[in-house]
Amino acid sequence: MWYRGVYHLFYQYNPYGALFGDFMIWAHSVSYDLINWIHLNHALCPTEPYDINSCWSGSATILPGKGPVILYTGIDANQCQVQNMAMPKNLSDPFLEEWIKFAQNPIMTPPDGVEGNNFRDPTTAWLSHDGKWNVIIGSWNNNQGMAILYQSEDFFNWTKYQDPLYSTERTGMWECPDFYPVSVNSTYGVDTSVLNAGVKHVMKASFNSHDYYMIGTYVPEMEKYIPDNDFTGTGMDLRYDHGKFYASKTFFDSVKNRRILWGWVNESDSIEDDMDKGWSGLQSIPRRIWLDRSGKQLVQWPIEEINKLHGKKVTFLDKKIDSESIFEVQGITAAQADVEVVFELPELQEAEFLNLTAVDPQLLCSDANASIKGRLGPFGLLTLATKDLTEQTAIFFRIFKGLKGYVVLMCSDQSRSALRDEVDKTAYGAFIDIDPQRENISLRSLIDHSIIESFGGEGRACITNRVYPKLAIHEEAHLFIFNNGTLSVTISSLNAWSMNKAQINHKENFI
Repeated sequence: MWYRGVYHLFYQYNPYGALFGDFMIWAHSVSYDLINWIHLNHALCPTEPYDINSCWSGSATILPGKGPVILYTGIDANQCQVQNMAMPKNLSDPFLEEWIKFAQNPIMTPPDGVEGNNFRDPTTAWLSHDGKWNVIIGSWNNNQGMAILYQSEDFFNWTKYQDPLYSTERTGMWECPDFYPVSVNSTYGVDTSVLNAGVKHVMKASFNSHDYYMIGTYVPEMEKYIPDNDFTGTGMDLRYDHGKFYASKTFFDSVKNRRILWGWVNESDSIEDDMDKGWSGLQSIPRRIWLDRSGKQLVQWPIEEINKLHGKKVTFLDKKIDSESIFEVQGITAAQADVEVVFELPELQEAEFLNLTAVDPQLLCSDANASIKGRLGPFGLLTLATKDLTEQTAIFFRIFKGLKGYVVLMCSDQSRSALRDEVDKTAYGAFIDIDPQRENISLRSLIDHSIIESFGGEGRACITNRVYPKLAIHEEAHLFIFNNGTLSVTISSLNAWSMNKAQINHKENFI
């Protein structure tokens, strides 16, 4: 959240081990720019019967004229999930370091028919025109994933609405739901309580190891969410990110009128590796998020503040990449880089045909990795690569002709990411809703040693990778442009930067 000039990040943390455990807390860090951070003392720890076995996920809401309030899931003495509330002890403290739990906790308990382990993760609340506060809780009941709606007139006493705001039989248990408006005619964000003809509403849920979302209409008179397209339970459902990205949360940044998305990126190596290094999991780069001009999907882009970390820059313009060719992007630190490349397709009409009926993009990328030749593609980046390409993680495109125009496929190939067998090397893929006849194909990748966050089609598709090379590390990491297609492509422009380190401090060191 943002409050009085300071950004706050609260996150799930195990103070006693490298892995998720039986004593999870809310750790707390603050920042003035979302890039450089100060670690503070923990905000919430298990201390009371209603959260004695862990303080799980939740959200913050800024109450007008009163300041922020945290809603969070506690695991109580009976291992039941209940919802609790906490407030800052001192609103004049700019870092809001101390939090006081509400004396009447818990404020919500599992309703009839909902099991005690299927009731968690309250959202940021929104205020209706009738003056009631609304919040949803992720749940699973009667073989349906759902968003259970609660309402309150004072933010202290909550009543369950008779029906879920939305439910479906095509998903599993809903974790970390999110519900927020997006502007129809602007890339600016809007406050969570905004409701008018100029917005649509996003309903997001985490399940099956991914974050899925729908775009639709919120009808407060009926307390119903009507999606433009329901979840289908297939690979064609909308996702924030097609790689490693889960349990995300957005917040409205009122100082810059933008909505910002954070996501948890977990590990892809073994539990033993996590324990050896003493930690696991990280946060993605914060992303600005808005509704695409088509109205069909969301668009994401790294926040502008990431540019503060830019170091040395290299640039290429109008460079032809012939069939089966490769060249190195030299002059930057390839293990810690930001690279943006735009491709032109002079031989687009020669693309091969693809029948899109029931095609899963991830399976398509898995069956045709970066070494499998096509006509237009694969072409793109080889990241965290050794000089001889023994290790490499490829982020690339393939272009096809479909029944109704061209098809753009974005893939990541981790099959050669590390000379280790015990790491996850899943291929990821997504179709990008762009017409290559009208716009060029673009890719931006943020590379940071073991994580690669890639944004295709100016942020219409995102893929996050966790990779663990043995050889392509530090100065031995290289970055290449490649084209394994039989047709040539042209780099319209390439800009790449070495990235400096963000400053991460503890408060006592910062002061």
